Amino acid sequence: MPTLVYVEDHEGEPVKGSLGVLGKAADLGDDIAAVLLGSGVEPLAESVGAHGAKRVFIADDSALAAPLPQPRVDVLAKLVESEGFDTVLFGASVLAADIAAGLAARLDAGLNWDLVDLELRDGKLVGKRPELGDSVVAEVGWTSEPRLALIRSGTFEPSESGSSPEIVRVDVRLEDFSTKAVMVEQAHEESQGPSIEDADVIVAGGRGLGQAENFSLVEGLAKALGGAVAATRAVVDAGWYPYATQVGQTGKTVSPKLYIACGISGAIQHKVGMQGSGTIVAINKDPNAPIFEYSDLAVVGDVHEIVPKLTDLVQARRGS
Repeated sequence: MPTLVYVEDHEGEPVKGSLGVLGKAADLGDDIAAVLLGSGVEPLAESVGAHGAKRVFIADDSALAAPLPQPRVDVLAKLVESEGFDTVLFGASVLAADIAAGLAARLDAGLNWDLVDLELRDGKLVGKRPELGDSVVAEVGWTSEPRLALIRSGTFEPSESGSSPEIVRVDVRLEDFSTKAVMVEQAHEESQGPSIEDADVIVAGGRGLGQAENFSLVEGLAKALGGAVAATRAVVDAGWYPYATQVGQTGKTVSPKLYIACGISGAIQHKVGMQGSGTIVAINKDPNAPIFEYSDLAVVGDVHEIVPKLTDLVQARRGS
């Protein structure tokens, strides 16, 4: 099953979600290749090979400097057809979703999205996708090749299982219509610390904090732990915290080693975004809060009293 994994890059590094998908592909088979598309991406090839790619195709060209999907579709379509890949995998992101959709249309190929697992069964690839609010998991397949799959963010953790890959440079030839869109400005959100997708520790706040100003409690604990701050949909909808930090069905899926939920009731929509966390700690004054049903440690109490004390304790243990 010749498989190509699109490895997205951001600020000079491969995106964690892409490397996780690459590692999963390497677990399923031996004929695994990756592709890097951008400007100045060639130095990333060795790192990509270490995560399971036997071959790394590199399209390093100034025409791919802007994160626009259509030029990347041009390069990918030619690569898939010339090399005979029958499977193309993407880690979910805004850019990757656009590329996957465009490539599916270009190649008249089937695209399954929001997958949380892949397996080989009797020589055929089977995808698994949550349905009905993530209460059930549906098995999905493809009726033709190439098969395209978009994997939910945070599903697979990167693992180094490869060695030095074969480097194959790819010519960049774009269709006329693919050069019509030009990026005139790219905004960068100012933030401190790791993103919620990459953080090993996440401290999340919900409506139980009472008001937006009380997110300083969550921020203080996250800083003490060297982690990131997350929020629920209700908090984001209320304008208390930015959408980029939203965890849940309509936000991001995360899988940190430690997830601390502060004042979060634990609705199913939030659960699906963080249930893959290593250890879940919940702080809530309601002893019947649904989040306690799937927490490893439940703390019944007022977050306004407990979180500051916990922050002080962490700072004292760390000597800061």
